[in-house]
Amino acid sequence: MLGNFEDVQKMSKTNIEATTKAFSTLSKTTQEIVAEMAGYSKRSFENSTKAMENMFGAKSLDKAIEVQSEYAKSSYEDFTAQVTKLGELYAGLTKEALKPFEAQITKASPAK
Repeated sequence: MLGNFEDVQKMSKTNIEATTKAFSTLSKTTQEIVAEMAGYSKRSFENSTKAMENMFGAKSLDKAIEVQSEYAKSSYEDFTAQVTKLGELYAGLTKEALKPFEAQITKASPAK
């Protein structure tokens, strides 16, 4: 009976350590994601403000359309790059947050 208690105690300690590591990873990566989104928001606002200034300064309709087209293109490219980067951060978060639990999952899985 004492052996079972020690096994449970050891497993509990392992689970607590794995959870602590997972939360540490979660916290760090969440901070990266928040910083990335704040940077994107700031960049997006600055680019839209600059585009509006250029549109108001346009001397002709053709120039205004050109400015709008350039802004739309650069906004789309920036957005797709941002989505890709966020996808990578979330994928890395999942991988790193689950890494501490791999040993327990492997142990608990029935052999095939």
